[in-house]
Amino acid sequence: MGQKINPLGFRLGTTQSHHSFWFAQPQNYSTGVQEDEKIRNCIKDYVQKNKRTSSGFEGIACIKIKKRIDLIQVIIYIGFPNLLIEGRTRGIEELQMNVQKDFHSVNRKLNIAITRVENPYGQPNILAEYIALQLKNRVSFRKAMKKAIELTEQTDTKGIQVQIAGRIDGKEIARVEWIREGRVPLQTISAKIDHCSHTTRTIYGVLGIKIWIFVDEK
Repeated sequence: MGQKINPLGFRLGTTQSHHSFWFAQPQNYSTGVQEDEKIRNCIKDYVQKNKRTSSGFEGIACIKIKKRIDLIQVIIYIGFPNLLIEGRTRGIEELQMNVQKDFHSVNRKLNIAITRVENPYGQPNILAEYIALQLKNRVSFRKAMKKAIELTEQTDTKGIQVQIAGRIDGKEIARVEWIREGRVPLQTISAKIDHCSHTTRTIYGVLGIKIWIFVDEK
């Protein structure tokens, strides 16, 4: 039986760090995790509704959350200039109000900051969104995967692996297809690997997209 582990969790403390920084007592831990999920979903929904990007997807690379007793700090890493950048002050204030309204937090203040990512196509989440959009537009899965790899090669990555699973091209039986370019040493803990798992709904059913990007080796 294969023993699978998330590449990010496998490297925590060496090349990877947590996306959420906070402390909670055991009885309050599940509430804190649900709060994080709620904040991330609210931000993604807002960007999806108000996006102005020509690419057609949000381009959010990562959302990091830091909690203190009286403050929740949210840092959004985005790849493309969208509504949040174009109408910078107004967009962020509106987003903060939306999240605060859904969050129902009276005691803690919410602070949202935005950071621009230099190489957006070196981020697995953005690539997964790109592939998902191509699959929804009936583009061949092989063509979508090869195009994603071509975009990644423009950045300073050392290797990439893309995997799509499900009823690909509407076939009766679900299968897994993958492609790799360069080195992707999953068992080397010192190798910095970015990973994401993305789900997309097509007319044939749900497809799962996984991307591993080998960034650097210490």
